[in-house]
Amino acid sequence: MAFHAVPGPFDLALTTERFRAFGVDKAAMWHEDGLHVAAGGAAGARELRIEAAPGGVDVEPLDAETEPVVRTVLGLAFDLEPFYAWAAADDVLGPATRRLQGFRPTLARDPFEMIVGAITAQQVSLHSAGATRNRLIEQFGTQVGNVWAFPLRERIAAASEEELFALGFSRRKAEYTVGLARSDFDLHELAVLPDDEVKSRLVALRGIGEWTADWFLARHLARPNAWPWGDLALRKAVAHLYGGLDVREARERFHPFENLSAHYLLLAHRLQ
Repeated sequence: MAFHAVPGPFDLALTTERFRAFGVDKAAMWHEDGLHVAAGGAAGARELRIEAAPGGVDVEPLDAETEPVVRTVLGLAFDLEPFYAWAAADDVLGPATRRLQGFRPTLARDPFEMIVGAITAQQVSLHSAGATRNRLIEQFGTQVGNVWAFPLRERIAAASEEELFALGFSRRKAEYTVGLARSDFDLHELAVLPDDEVKSRLVALRGIGEWTADWFLARHLARPNAWPWGDLALRKAVAHLYGGLDVREARERFHPFENLSAHYLLLAHRLQ
């Protein structure tokens, strides 16, 4: 069914590039020119397919439950036009936004899934993190068609650290993941808090540092001023594209569009 509430410009291939760049993602699979994700809880999960269409995307099935998933996965929370107008004056970001016009950063739908994904990616390559995450999904998630629903928090809470270690988690990452799942920490309530409060609450948790908290702000909450300066890839992108500019010093340059700037610089550097 056609979904035309996608504000232009929009490029599905660029938007979903990250689901192909680092290997197969079992929870967001690109298959036959369309993105497949699971919608609904694990017990009643359904396969959702999104493909490009004139004026928007074709979504099957499209209903009250799947539409919010589409909006999140396609990054519709971001308003690109003001960002493009602001970036036009920048010698690097301006050409990048024109070359990558229609790219929308995808967002993680569930805060627990976002944090677990970030834990797997700590201090390893995204290819390696993706492989570990895929094994977790296959072991504890639910398959629906071509894709898998990410494991529910309670399913991970019932697992042992040894089970995660056997899937490729380090001992500490297994401890962090199971510990978070078993805790009474309400990740959903973070959505209503200001950026600084979100970060302070997250970094107080065992195994979660500033890098993870910054990406939580950027890729789950879509906060405009999120700037994951501790990310090695962003550090390299900024230094390379701006002649050695330090990523911390760069933050002020990209205000008030730090989040979108970070995503565009990362993609521009990756696609060089």
